[in-house]
Amino acid sequence: MSSAQETPTVEHYTTSPTALFSSAVRVGHMLYLSGQIGRDPATSKLAEGGVEAETHQIMKNIKATLVKYGSSMEEVVKCTVFMADPNDREVFNRAYRSYFNDKPPARSGVGNLVLALNATAEVECMATVGLKKAN
Repeated sequence: MSSAQETPTVEHYTTSPTALFSSAVRVGHMLYLSGQIGRDPATSKLAEGGVEAETHQIMKNIKATLVKYGSSMEEVVKCTVFMADPNDREVFNRAYRSYFNDKPPARSGVGNLVLALNATAEVECMATVGLKKAN
């Protein structure tokens, strides 16, 4: 780094002082989100309706977290998907894809996992904060 550039700060965002992990960590212009399952914040229970309903709730949770910390769905650059049953991919993908424009983020995934609350899927994302994507 040149002397004109500052070392980026690291900010940890948590939902409560007793949280076991940060809900997001910001380093410079990058925001790293912890994994989200399809838990409805109003009830603390998984969204009812299986993988499709849970995926929509996951993406709503991600969107809310991004907005809370100054980013947006348009600034997501990479997601990792964790699935209990890889056979649910098609249904998951249809719901997941509806949250991104014609330039979706990079993505990788793993399957055959036991997830918290027996969720069908979990998604973690990385996003920029305040940067625009090139066309």
